[in-house]
Amino acid sequence: MCIRHWFAWINYAKQIQHKKRYFLRYIGDMRSPMRRSEIPSLDDLRAFETAARLGSVRLAANSLALTHGAVSRRITKLSEDLGFNLFEKCGRGLSLTASGEVLNLTLGRFFTELATTVESLRAANAQQNSLVLSCEPSVAMRWLIPRLASFQAVHPDIALHLSVAGGPVEFRRDRIDMAIRRLDFALPEAWHVRRLFPERVGPVMSPQLAAVFASGNYIALGSKTRADAWSRWLSTHPSVRRPAEIRFYDHHFLIVEAALAGLGVALSPRVLATDDVDRGRLIAPAGFDPDESHYGLIWAGETELSGKANYLASWLQEQCNLI
Repeated sequence: MCIRHWFAWINYAKQIQHKKRYFLRYIGDMRSPMRRSEIPSLDDLRAFETAARLGSVRLAANSLALTHGAVSRRITKLSEDLGFNLFEKCGRGLSLTASGEVLNLTLGRFFTELATTVESLRAANAQQNSLVLSCEPSVAMRWLIPRLASFQAVHPDIALHLSVAGGPVEFRRDRIDMAIRRLDFALPEAWHVRRLFPERVGPVMSPQLAAVFASGNYIALGSKTRADAWSRWLSTHPSVRRPAEIRFYDHHFLIVEAALAGLGVALSPRVLATDDVDRGRLIAPAGFDPDESHYGLIWAGETELSGKANYLASWLQEQCNLI
């Protein structure tokens, strides 16, 4: 084959390929209910739907934050693009034509479905960026919540939801991602644990009660959740004078608040009193002793944390290292 015939064959093949692409586009347009070029402007459709729903161009203009003239022009343009009237005069007002009624019903369903879809997508996206952390009440109130602002400052894109509870966790039922717990109960094999800090316990009081504590004429404050804590602590500190009375509150955070108010000497976990001891509002003359238990971060599912869960776990570990 000569060079001239070769180039002629190439040009012919290109023409055939071009006609094939054109034919396929044409077939696709025939199968489509409406070509994109035939779909009216969404702004014009919204103007018409709002006017039809509210029964007034003026009210539609107020609703859309447009002028009366702008809404009227959009409706007129939509009517011209479609090739039929949407409204007809009825006395001083306007009423929908039969075609306008049909279009209005369709648009009502369309915009409702569109709004529902957008809302569900927003909710799904928000869910992807949220975390639910369960924490024991006393630790949440006295230690975690005062520190959460620093986490949000570093990770403003993570919506952290706090759930307050103690003991075993129902991750799936309560839609909890992670939990901070005192590890004093059996954990299922499917759960994973990252230890945060050892539990340390000691008597704390306002500075004004230091002499009373030394003399033994003090009121001991204990939590009902650990009713034998005072007796066990005193048995390991025989040199400490026994209290005149032991009074019990429902939770540890209550006895710490009572100690701050000068109502007695609270046998408190260090984590709950650390901020007030650091600021001098409370004193701990006998220090804090380990009680052989730990607090931990627990979760179910994948062994290794990733993404936002790992960010939270790392931040918690950093805060716990300061206790």
